Amino acid sequence: SAMALLLVVAAVGLGVALGLLPRAPVSHSCTAPSNRTGFLCDDRVTCIPASWVCDRVSNCRNGEDEQEKLCGDLPHSLPGYLVFLCSNPRSWIYADQRCNGMNDCGDCSDESGSLASCPPCGWEWWSCIPVHYEYCSCIPRRLCRDGIQHCLGWSDEYIC
Repeated sequence: SAMALLLVVAAVGLGVALGLLPRAPVSHSCTAPSNRTGFLCDDRVTCIPASWVCDRVSNCRNGEDEQEKLCGDLPHSLPGYLVFLCSNPRSWIYADQRCNGMNDCGDCSDESGSLASCPPCGWEWWSCIPVHYEYCSCIPRRLCRDGIQHCLGWSDEYIC
C-alpha cells in the first residue's frame, strides 16, 4: 500500500515535470511601479505596466506581452485585470490608466464615479472643475499660477 502510494506520487511528479499533465494556470497579475496594475512576464520577475501589453513593443524577454492570443481581439483577448471598461460601452482603457488624473475614457468615467472609485486628489494635484477636457476633477499643481486658466473659477491662478 505504501509502495503503491509512493509510485503514484512519483508518477504524478514526473508527469508534471515533463509537462505531460496539465498544470494550474499561471497568473500574470502583478503590481507595477507607482502601485499600478501590471502584467507579470514568464520569467516571474519582470512586472510591466498594463498599458505596455499589446503596444507593439516586446517588453518581456520572450515577447509574451505581444503574443497573438493576448493581443488578437482587444480588449476581449486581455485578462480582465488589465482592462477598465469606460461608461461608454464601446470604450475601454488599460487598468493602469484608471485614477491617473487624466481623462482617458473621454467622459471622466475612469477618474470619477462608482466604477473608478479613485481616491481624492493627491498632494501633486489641485481639486477644481477643470476647463480642459484632458482633466476631470483635479489638475496637476505644476499648472497652478502659470497665467493660463485651467479651473472654471480661476482657483488655479488665485488660490492654488
